[in-house]
Amino acid sequence: MSKVSHLLYAIALLFGSYSAGFALELESGSYTINQDWSQQQDYERSYFVHAPDGVEPLPLFIFLHGNGGNAERSMAGFIKRHKELAKRYNIVFAQGYLKSWNIVSERSQAPDREFIEAIVAELAEYSNVQASGSALMGSSNGAALVNQFAIETKLDHFSHYITVVSQLNAWQHDGIAFKAKGSDNNYNESVVPLRGKCLLNVSGVDDRLVPYSGGPSRAIRAKNGKLAFVDAERSAFLWAQHYGYMGKQLSQPTESSEAIDTFKYLDGTVIHYKMKTRGHNAGGGLTEAMLLKFLHQSSALR
Repeated sequence: MSKVSHLLYAIALLFGSYSAGFALELESGSYTINQDWSQQQDYERSYFVHAPDGVEPLPLFIFLHGNGGNAERSMAGFIKRHKELAKRYNIVFAQGYLKSWNIVSERSQAPDREFIEAIVAELAEYSNVQASGSALMGSSNGAALVNQFAIETKLDHFSHYITVVSQLNAWQHDGIAFKAKGSDNNYNESVVPLRGKCLLNVSGVDDRLVPYSGGPSRAIRAKNGKLAFVDAERSAFLWAQHYGYMGKQLSQPTESSEAIDTFKYLDGTVIHYKMKTRGHNAGGGLTEAMLLKFLHQSSALR
């Protein structure tokens, strides 16, 4: 909790209001959750909140930075560029341990899915938070965690997932099934992710770090060399198929412009934006209007 929230909580306990059903209002500020894992014990993990003014309960919009990212600084820039979005959601930026998220062979071995789930559980207790209808968005390494979260979580609070410049990697889907990471990061267990969700992926054709057409990255490590990825268009199809799409993978875009090819499945439940003139900066082509339109989308098979 922030210092202000701690004070309000103490006052509520002192006067018995909390036990009588008093609910605190989420405020903008920094918060922490303590976790134990192989690298750390009772470690304070930070996340940062921007809560719009007003008492109406709003859903959560949680953003996961890329490798090397700083959550607090990233949030400030994001809110400046997404002013309308910041009025409609309680914005949360979580900080990865060692500035990364635990996917395959990253430096961090932290329990990141549990971290995100703990954030949701904690914030759902506030009076101005609507836990259902939440969205989880990530960029690059953060997008890889969004994929892993969508694969593994049994928490049904999220309705929308957004992955920017990281489609499924070959450990997360082996061509047959989605895979849970496991405590040893060996991705041996086949799992069935929750259904009834909406998923948006943005990938750049000229991405030199996460290859659009799939195959090994030039730079991202994995246990057997370099981290391999599923073809970006195939990745979107695999999610659409899981969410109930019965047809063949789209070979042509449903919409096309000079800069973007759009592939839509299930009436927009799954969308893939192929950024034809961008690389690992493909997220720059995703406007706030495009993002808001997707967030307004309901799953075709809820």
